[in-house]
Amino acid sequence: MSRGVSACVTKVELTISCTNLLNTDVTSKSDPLCVLLLHDSKSQKWHEVARTERVKNELSPNFSKKIDIDYFFEEVQKLRFVIYDIDNKTIDLSDDDFLGQVECTLGQIVSQKTFNSGLFNKDNKRPAGKGAITIHAEEVTDNRIVTMSFHATHLDKKDFLGKSDPYLEIWRKNSDGTWTLAHRTEVVKNDLNPRWKPFVVSVQALCEGDMAREIKFVCNDWDSDGSHDLIGEFFTTLQEIQEGSKQKQFQCINPKKKAKKSSYKHSGTVVLSECKVERKYSFLDFVFGGLQLNFTVGIDFTGSNGDPRSPDSLHFMNPRTPNEYLQALLAVGAVVQDYDSDKLYPALGFGAKLPMNNQVSHEFALNFQPNNPYCQGIDGIVEAYKQAVSQIQLWGPTNISPIINHVARFAAKAQSETCPQNYFILLILTDGVITDMNETRTAIVSASHLPMSIIIVGVGNADFSAMEMLDGDDGVLRAPTGQPVIRDIVQFVPYRKFKKASSLALAKAVLAEVPTQVTQYYKSRNMVPGKPS
Repeated sequence: MSRGVSACVTKVELTISCTNLLNTDVTSKSDPLCVLLLHDSKSQKWHEVARTERVKNELSPNFSKKIDIDYFFEEVQKLRFVIYDIDNKTIDLSDDDFLGQVECTLGQIVSQKTFNSGLFNKDNKRPAGKGAITIHAEEVTDNRIVTMSFHATHLDKKDFLGKSDPYLEIWRKNSDGTWTLAHRTEVVKNDLNPRWKPFVVSVQALCEGDMAREIKFVCNDWDSDGSHDLIGEFFTTLQEIQEGSKQKQFQCINPKKKAKKSSYKHSGTVVLSECKVERKYSFLDFVFGGLQLNFTVGIDFTGSNGDPRSPDSLHFMNPRTPNEYLQALLAVGAVVQDYDSDKLYPALGFGAKLPMNNQVSHEFALNFQPNNPYCQGIDGIVEAYKQAVSQIQLWGPTNISPIINHVARFAAKAQSETCPQNYFILLILTDGVITDMNETRTAIVSASHLPMSIIIVGVGNADFSAMEMLDGDDGVLRAPTGQPVIRDIVQFVPYRKFKKASSLALAKAVLAEVPTQVTQYYKSRNMVPGKPS
């Protein structure tokens, strides 16, 4: 943590766009997404840092999602930008079409500010068709964010068989006269009076901190083939948006229609429903403000792990090499333990028959003390795990909802805190597909409004595709009743991808989303670091 605070020169925001991508879809255009990977000089491996959103049916996408990355002047930070055609909802990219990549250093991007390059095949030598990428870098000097929401009335009808499918784009005017995409809303289908969801965009992306800088709003009609039609546009500034009534109205003007018809007035009205500018607090702001990360581990003791006495078992205790459960526990615990002052961690097991009553339990203390399941430090968890393996009988099924609900009960108590003091992280280590999927989905949705994150590490070589669906990156996770997840609190990582990498690489991948999940939670509660709400 000290390295990041003291040595980091600045935080850089990257804006990415592409042109002339390969078209790998037969009946439509590619649906591109950009993945940023960072090279680990110690392990000599590449590890994912972030992803943009997927843009449907577009060969020259402007990605609206920005990527923030710490810039260290004294290091050569090798980056790889990879473009994929995404045709499914899984987070695994192995079954998605590769469209091209480019490798460079963050220093190159920062020094040029706008980095342009052709895209290459995986050998980094042959061009990937005519595809090209543009990466624009800006130093993040303004930590304010804007929460806005808009609706529109009487938009032009652009579709022959139905109404328009409108969405908004916000573009920032740069000092050189060019325009950069700052944000894109969702599409509202078949509606001339749409109401878009509230969204958050950084002041940096919107106007580079200059409230008087011109910004452009473009209202388009979405078409499935990518040939979106312009409904209208208008120009304003963040300063103008903030001033006066919240229900400020802007007329959408279509330049072509205005040039053709002298009687033309406008193509509809966009109405500002909300605009709130506030400071964006970082994860470290909350940590420095006294936030404690309460770490709990849950370990799978189902029969599919194999007899612990056999070298083939995932629970086998090899005196020379820790098994995968221990490796994952040590990697994640080594990072999380620095943020918990008392170093007392609950350690739980599930899916085993216990020695004291020969009953199957899906929520038992590894130290067999249900009223005091705490272990002293990560070493204490390791010792309790080893003792438990030698005493319990592996059984089944693989039910993880009891442990999620167990930690959720403690997180629910923390909701009454008037300032951020306790946030809960549950690490679940499991070897297979869970059997209580409906109950688990319900538990995750219920916990999504709590100060809590769930990290699931898949151990072994099972098919974890069902587990990936719990990772709510696409925002579609719902309980069986249809209730949606409020925020993404689950991160799933298959351990097999990191067998040959360093423990640091695994910890980075597993904990990558936690800082954002922490800040999102406290923002939703209007809570700031170290102060009552």
